[in-house]
Amino acid sequence: MSWLKQVLGHDKAVIAMVHFPPLPGTPLYDDRESLSPILRRVAHDVDALQTGGVDGLMFCNENDRPYVMKADPVGVAVMARTIGELLPRIQLPFGIDVIWDPVAAIAIAKATGGQWVREVFTGAYASDMGLWDTHCGETLRYRKYIDASHVRLLFNISGEFAAPLAPRGLPDVARSVSFSSIPDALCISGAMTGAEVSCEDLAQVKRAVPHMVVFANTGTRVDNVAEKLSVADGVIVGTSLKVDGNTWNPVDAERVVAFMSQVRSARGE
Repeated sequence: MSWLKQVLGHDKAVIAMVHFPPLPGTPLYDDRESLSPILRRVAHDVDALQTGGVDGLMFCNENDRPYVMKADPVGVAVMARTIGELLPRIQLPFGIDVIWDPVAAIAIAKATGGQWVREVFTGAYASDMGLWDTHCGETLRYRKYIDASHVRLLFNISGEFAAPLAPRGLPDVARSVSFSSIPDALCISGAMTGAEVSCEDLAQVKRAVPHMVVFANTGTRVDNVAEKLSVADGVIVGTSLKVDGNTWNPVDAERVVAFMSQVRSARGE
C-alpha cells in the first residue's frame, strides 16, 4: 500500500491548495489591516475545500510576491498561528509549502501537525528570483534534528519560475533524486503556477521511477484531471478551484464540487 492510500485514503489522491493572502513584511501586505482578514480568508478556503470533498489540504504563502529564498520569521509565525487556530475545524490531513524555504516549511509542519511539505529540495537554477541554489542534505538533517522524520517530503523536481543551470532530462533527474535525496514523492510542474504539466512528462517520470509516488503539480483542471490521474498517482490543485480560475481569488465551492465529481469518476467510485 502506498503512503497516499494510508494518509489520504486513495491511490489517486487530490491535494488542494489553501493560499494565504500576502503576509506581514511582504510587498502586497496591507499594513492597515490586522491579521483577522488572513484568518477569515484561510478559514473560508479550508471550509470550501473540505465540503467539496478533496482528500488533503496544503497551506502555502503563494501571494508573498516577489518570492525570496529564505522566509521571514514573521511570515512563518503568522502561518503557524493561523493554522493552529484553525486546527479544530481542519478535518483532513494537511501539508505545508513555504515558497521557497524548505526549512521553514518543515518547521511549520512540526509545529502544527502537518504530514508533508512540498518544496524544491534539489538542483540549482537561474530564476525570476535570481540564482537559486538548494541544500538538500542540510535540509534533511534539519528535519532529523527537530525530530520531524515523520513529515514526508514532496520534491518539486521541475522548479517553477526557473530553469536548471545544468539541464538534464526529467527521467535522469527523477532517477538521480530518487537515489540520492530520499524523497517521498516527486512533483512535476509546468513553467509557473497554474501552467499545465504534460502527460508525457508525467509518463516519462513514472517509467523512470515506477516505485515513486508522482504528482501532477500545476495546471490540473476539471477538464483534464481524469487524464492526469490516468498517469500520475495524484494531483495538487489550486488555481482552477478559485473564483474565475484566478490564483489570487478565494476558493469557489462549486468549482471544487465539479472537480471532485470528475475525480470520483476517474477513480471508478
